[in-house]
Amino acid sequence: MPKQFQLEILGPDKTLFQGTVISVSAQAKDGSIGILADHAPLITALDKKTVFFIDANNEKQGVEISGGILKVENNKATILTTDT
Repeated sequence: MPKQFQLEILGPDKTLFQGTVISVSAQAKDGSIGILADHAPLITALDKKTVFFIDANNEKQGVEISGGILKVENNKATILTTDT
């Protein structure tokens, strides 16, 4: 079974997703980025695009964002977006 980590996608007034995932794919300002468990610490700006992730049930999901910030640290990825 692949290693898992926590993902939170937070809008200004609600949580868009919170749970355990296997991977995350997002569009950073300087290119695509993929996140797996045990990723090195990272902070990067995100473009307007759909953030895709594989959840703990091995199902692909996506959340459309209008840009934001991705922070990865200690097996937790947090995306802060201004709106969806």
